[in-house]
Amino acid sequence: MADAMGDGKTPMASEVDGRMARPREFDEEVVLDAAVQCFWAYGYEATSIKDLMERTGLTAASLYNAYGDKRAMFRTALDHYIESSIGARIQRCEALPPREAIRLFFDDILRRSLSDRERKGCMLVNSALEMAPHDPEFRETIAVALTRIESFFLASAERGQADGTITSSLPAVGLAQHLLGLLMGVRVLARVRPERPLLAGAIGTGLAFLDGR
Repeated sequence: MADAMGDGKTPMASEVDGRMARPREFDEEVVLDAAVQCFWAYGYEATSIKDLMERTGLTAASLYNAYGDKRAMFRTALDHYIESSIGARIQRCEALPPREAIRLFFDDILRRSLSDRERKGCMLVNSALEMAPHDPEFRETIAVALTRIESFFLASAERGQADGTITSSLPAVGLAQHLLGLLMGVRVLARVRPERPLLAGAIGTGLAFLDGR
């Protein structure tokens, strides 16, 4: 920290740590969930501080003190979304047998897509379309998250090939890349045409590659 004290001296590390460790005067989980919903609904550019104030119930000063500027708030919200949504889904699925793990992953995507009345889609995919083309920092964050999903698909494909539940006629790397592309396509398609026959058909045909068809 570069802030100076009243006597012109730089604060001791323990003093800085003490201030940083000061407990929040609000439920951070609730506030982050609200911020996620706000950015998810409107996107980064269209979300205003006023929108965030209304969603979280905090004043502008409290938001800035807790999270910094709007960009920093978005970064924190996106990280929270990645861990609470994508990370949690991967954790649930990776404990299952490989073929079932992949099926459950896409079953969850289908369910979420069909119940998404506001057609918000996936915050990560939305951010990839809005931010990644012109923002190197967020492009890296999004790329890391997508690589994490791809790694889950790859590990599942390798385990499935080892136990015979997934075809070995195609390389596991290619299957993982195919599944990542399928996921991205379904998530974007669902924002325009959230129709069960369409989405289920795309997923079903895409997963058929796991059986060598």
